[in-house]
Amino acid sequence: MTRLLPASDPGAIDRAADLVLSGGLVAFPTETVYGLGADATNDIAVARIFEAKGRPQFNPLISHVATREMAAALGQFDDMATKLADAFWPGPLTLVLPRLPSCPVSLLASAGLDTVAIRMPRHAVAQALISQVGRPLAAPSANRSGAISPTTAQHVLAGLEGRIDAVIDAGPCDVGLESTIIAVSDGTASLLRPGGVPTEAVEFVCGPLKRPEGNAIQAPGMLASHYAPQAQIRLNVDAVRPGEALLAFGEDVPEHDGQMENLSTTGNLVEAAANLFAMLRYLDTASPQGIAVMPVPDEGIGEAINDRLRRAAAPRPDAD
Repeated sequence: MTRLLPASDPGAIDRAADLVLSGGLVAFPTETVYGLGADATNDIAVARIFEAKGRPQFNPLISHVATREMAAALGQFDDMATKLADAFWPGPLTLVLPRLPSCPVSLLASAGLDTVAIRMPRHAVAQALISQVGRPLAAPSANRSGAISPTTAQHVLAGLEGRIDAVIDAGPCDVGLESTIIAVSDGTASLLRPGGVPTEAVEFVCGPLKRPEGNAIQAPGMLASHYAPQAQIRLNVDAVRPGEALLAFGEDVPEHDGQMENLSTTGNLVEAAANLFAMLRYLDTASPQGIAVMPVPDEGIGEAINDRLRRAAAPRPDAD
C-alpha cells in the first residue's frame, strides 16, 4: 500500500527521506510535475523506478539536486552551463552535461551514457526532500509509462498505488509541464526538449540553440543510445566459446574459461537491470574475444533488459 504523506505534516519529509535512503520509491512534487524519486546513487532503487512505471525503456533519468555543489559533483560545468544554471536554477531547466568520472549517479540512471541530466527544482518540498536525503534523486514523472504526467498526488495514486512506497501531497504543481532540456558540451548548447522554460528565454541567455540531428544526442524520456561495448555480443547462448566472457543470469551457468559476471544468481530481474550496464562495462574492459549472454526472461523489466542487449549486439554502424 502506498502511503500518502501530507506536506503540511511536520514529519513528512523525514519519513519520506528515510524511505528513499532505504531504497524505496517516493513520489514528490516539483514545480513541473510530480516526480517518482529514488536515490540516484542506488542501482537497485533506480531499477525499481523502471519496474514501477511498467514496460520500461532504458532512457536516461534526470538527477534532481538541491545545491550547486551537489550538481558540481555530477557533471562538468563549462562557462555556458554555468551561465544557464545562474539564470534558471532553481527552476524547470534540465542540463545534460558530460558526466564526471567520479559521478556517483547509477549507470542505469544515465542509461550507460557519458552524460548526466541534472535539474535543481524550485519547489520547496522537493528542495527539502533532496536536502534531507543528502544525495541526488533520480525522478522521472510519477506515472505509468505512456500515461499523462501527474500534477497532483491523486494523479500519482491513480497510476502507481501499490507500486511505490509513498507520495508527498503538496497540492497541484505550479508549472504542470516537464522541464526544458538543454545539452551543453564544449561551449555549445542544444535544445533536446522544450518545456517549462521558454526557448526564447534560454536563447536570450546563451544565444541560438542547436537542434541535434538524428540520434547523436538523446534526452531523458526519449529512446537513448545504449552503452556500446567494443566486444561483440552473442545473445541467448547455452554454450560459451573459448575466449569469450560470460554474462550470466540465474544459477544454471554453462562452463566457461573466461571472465564471468552474473546479472542475478537468484533470477531477480530488478537486480539484473540494476547490474546490466556496470557488468557489461566490466566485461568489456577485460578485452575478451566476445561476450556470451545467457537468456533473460522477456517479461516485466526483462523486456527492457533484452531491448538493451539486442541493441548492444546489433551490427556496428561502421561494420562491413
